[in-house]
Amino acid sequence: MIEASASFVPDPGQSVVVFIEAQHDGGGLASGPGVAMGAGPGGGSGGRDAHLGIRVADPRTPAILVTDQGLTRGDGVFETMTAVPRSDSSDASRTSAPAQAGGYRIRKEESHLERLASSAAALELPIPAAELWRRAARAGLEAFAETNPGADAVVKLVATRGPEPTPGSTTERTSERTSERTSEPMSPSGTYWVLVSPVSPAFAAARERGLKVLLLDRGFDSSVAERAPWLLLGTKSLSYAVNMAALRHAASQGADDVIFFSSDGQILEGPTSTVLLARRVPQRGGPEQGGPQAIELVTPLRNTGILPGTTQGTIFAAAERAGWDLGYGPLETSDLFDADAVWLVSSVRGVAPVTHLDGEALPQDAELTEQLHRFLAEDLEPGEHGPTS
Repeated sequence: MIEASASFVPDPGQSVVVFIEAQHDGGGLASGPGVAMGAGPGGGSGGRDAHLGIRVADPRTPAILVTDQGLTRGDGVFETMTAVPRSDSSDASRTSAPAQAGGYRIRKEESHLERLASSAAALELPIPAAELWRRAARAGLEAFAETNPGADAVVKLVATRGPEPTPGSTTERTSERTSERTSEPMSPSGTYWVLVSPVSPAFAAARERGLKVLLLDRGFDSSVAERAPWLLLGTKSLSYAVNMAALRHAASQGADDVIFFSSDGQILEGPTSTVLLARRVPQRGGPEQGGPQAIELVTPLRNTGILPGTTQGTIFAAAERAGWDLGYGPLETSDLFDADAVWLVSSVRGVAPVTHLDGEALPQDAELTEQLHRFLAEDLEPGEHGPTS
């Protein structure tokens, strides 16, 4: 197996892209600098991915066709991960096995790859095997580390259906037979890339100062995901225009973010985040008598069509080990106002406390917030709390 060399090295503070694409050299597969073969011993891809390799490139150069259906129709899926400088002493105590590349550790990589595959399956979108995505991320981080040593990185995986078919093309003839089903997986024929970028300072600022949040009606009731699976609720598709419009509306009202609720009053999720709330529950012989408090950590019901969060899953795994009580809704607006603390959590921003909801100040619990940060840093495998369980 030939690994990609850093044929492109970004300037400090800049990004690098790694494409997963067909590799040819005359009549066969390409080889040489910047290419990693998709098959062979240790490749892990084989079979349908045998023609694919990876290419490290400058993201500022033209690369995507204007007919790509990811651009023209939002027909694709994505995942966003974080990579942090590796600490050998702390990594040795992990119960999971984080990926390492260029001095970096990718957080929750397996959960993100599993969710990428789940989203792609919902769209009936063929994508490369997980091993190719891992190698592309590793190549991107190695190039990024050359000029950004010690800086946290955002690792974004993107898969689209590729260019729109032309009349009479093989792709068009295949699309006409979408009703036919076969046990053999379709070969990836879309557009795939991994973008490695610095983390925006705004995300770190949100963790420190907290978020002012608006409640917005998503326009669906909480059972629509089960009645209408073609709406693709609960998948991480590229169709994010509504989510971005919600964030722009929040900004116009002086808020930082949004929590969606269903038309029948259930709390759902943020446009790019998962909702968590905590309650301190007095126990017999409670604090007033020197006794303990139980802590209940709750997130909305998954069958309401929300995207199951990788960050939520990791935090829940650590909280369960610490003896916290866990819950999956249902939650209503009143539950957010009555909670001892509310957070929006995501892979890049981490744990951000909600300080205001519709202009009303919410209780803050610095101790619980710090504990959630520690839970996330444990990087436990989410198990039954994971996004695909």
